Amino acid sequence: MIKTRLEKLTASLRTSNLDAVILNPGPTLKYLSGLNFHLMERPVVLFIAPGKDPALVLPELELPKVDLFPYKVQAFAYGENPSEWDDAFRKAAQALGLDGKRIGVEPRQLRLMEFRHVRAGAPEADYPDASEVFANLRLRKDKAEVDAMRKAVKIAQDALEAAIPHIKIGTTEKEIAGELVVQLLRHGSESDLPFAPIVSAGPNAANPHASPTDRKIQAGDLLVVDWGAAHGGYISDLTRTFAVGEVDEEYKKIHKIVQEANAAGRAAAKPGVPCANVDIAAREVIEKSGYGKYFTHRTGHGIGMEGHEAPYVRGDNMQLLEPGMAFTVEPGIYLPGRNGVRIEDNLVITETGAESLSDMPREIRVVGG
Repeated sequence: MIKTRLEKLTASLRTSNLDAVILNPGPTLKYLSGLNFHLMERPVVLFIAPGKDPALVLPELELPKVDLFPYKVQAFAYGENPSEWDDAFRKAAQALGLDGKRIGVEPRQLRLMEFRHVRAGAPEADYPDASEVFANLRLRKDKAEVDAMRKAVKIAQDALEAAIPHIKIGTTEKEIAGELVVQLLRHGSESDLPFAPIVSAGPNAANPHASPTDRKIQAGDLLVVDWGAAHGGYISDLTRTFAVGEVDEEYKKIHKIVQEANAAGRAAAKPGVPCANVDIAAREVIEKSGYGKYFTHRTGHGIGMEGHEAPYVRGDNMQLLEPGMAFTVEPGIYLPGRNGVRIEDNLVITETGAESLSDMPREIRVVGG
């Protein structure tokens, strides 16, 4: 499978005006090797060029990993003296004949440290943005990838269900988040969670990307929990909003509106439909209810090995959905200084429609009793 991924990448290089690409530790390198490398003070870079064995620059202590690659690589190892590292990069670039060529980079992942060493090894090369190449490579998930995400969703849902009985009036957001992390690990998530859980209540829930605080949850709060698990290198990213005791009628109303917007977005997701249509479908529900200005972000984003990747579900993205694409649908309403609601599910496009990998109840649930 990984050899096929490498072949797909090299084929795309031949049609994208790139002579090679470089990768440092991160999701794409794992996707193309099946191996975990640490992002650390010692650089690790894989050079990939069509028609040649990839070249890997790495510290000597990582050399045993070379034998674990599912295809042949040329290894260029260096010792502990940083003054010698540029020479390893120079030898790697020379082995693939890359100086003066176009070497694609992954801007969201490549650090300045690695880039400086690569540039020292191939000073006459150009380094264009290869984001589109990498995005297209990982965009359509196969069955094994979808199965891993489905398992990550189940772990996340089971973990939150186990954490809910610990939610009491007077419990802090941090305490709830801590309990949820424990439950995620107990239920089988990899220790490297996709992100730290967002647990926010009352006024804090009006901030879509709030961090848990020492604020104690109170009766009348809406409680937003945005969390995820990791399994087999793939992630889930979910949100549910709860009522802490009895809440105002308006808060019940906006929860219902967001629930309907979430359903509309999920229903709009089909193969051949632009990403924009999913955003528009969810947004129209909220706008028609009079709360449009309180929905302040896109409707969703792609998921897979990363929490945010292509495709992006926003109103101006005309990219067509295709089978295997996976993404979130997460409309929200945020009333500044008061309360907020978000309901988020994970979808994958099928041949005939879309499957929601998540099925945790979306109706408002009372907690804190």
